[in-house]
Amino acid sequence: MFELDESSSIPIWLQLKNRFIYLITSGFYKPGDHLPTVRGLAAEVEVNYNTVSKVYQSLEEDGYIVSKRRQGAFVADVSDKPGVSANVLAEAVTVEYLQRCQELGLSLEDIDTQFTAALGAAKAKRERETGVDNAKEKGVSRGHIVHFPGSEDDSAERATGNGA
Repeated sequence: MFELDESSSIPIWLQLKNRFIYLITSGFYKPGDHLPTVRGLAAEVEVNYNTVSKVYQSLEEDGYIVSKRRQGAFVADVSDKPGVSANVLAEAVTVEYLQRCQELGLSLEDIDTQFTAALGAAKAKRERETGVDNAKEKGVSRGHIVHFPGSEDDSAERATGNGA
């Protein structure tokens, strides 16, 4: 549930915090759910106790969790919190992704190419795993070129208003 990428330029504590926010805003964790103890989670994900403590403190400051002395940490009700949704979190992650890629020296065009390739690979993987082509399932046809009456030679005439 908590996969951390130690080779990422995103700090471990921020990866962990973002994952918690996603799990809370997506409904995996419900309001009132008891979260793992700081020590237990630190052992589970093999990070320093202080790292997990920092994550919990930050989540509490942002209103995602509530700590109760000697009882632990519990998920807060964030349903009425403005801007809390998977889309808002995805937007924040996307902005951070762009910043990190630019810090690595990539141009926006390089980032676009890389992201498009990764998105295409993810879609292909999903189709392989599910065995369903979502476009076919929805009745959408792909890969067909529709030619309208007239040839490419008369495109100049149409552009000047002399054609159909």
